[in-house]
Amino acid sequence: METQPKIGRITIAPEVLETIARLTTLAVPGVARMSSSPGARHLLRHDGVEIEVIGNSARAKLYVVTEPGANMLSVGRQIQAEVTRAIQDMVGMEVRSIDVHIEDVAHSSERA
Repeated sequence: METQPKIGRITIAPEVLETIARLTTLAVPGVARMSSSPGARHLLRHDGVEIEVIGNSARAKLYVVTEPGANMLSVGRQIQAEVTRAIQDMVGMEVRSIDVHIEDVAHSSERA
């Protein structure tokens, strides 16, 4: 079996992982928007996403606001599955954990 020679190194910035995690989370049905954790806004580069890279693996903390009436357990599990898949497929990194923090429920603007 032929193997390709090592000709260099590929480095992926943590900001790329943050963008992948944020966009994937926002695409999950039931997610209204991302939210910052209380008191941690200045620590997060992008609202609602915190990424930790350990070697060739990643951990993510995601802070979200759900739509009214959404099943929060189902939304959280789907976020975990989709973000894990996206990081593994797009970047080839192992995902150690995806912690989903549901910070609030969006207010319905159509109340009568």
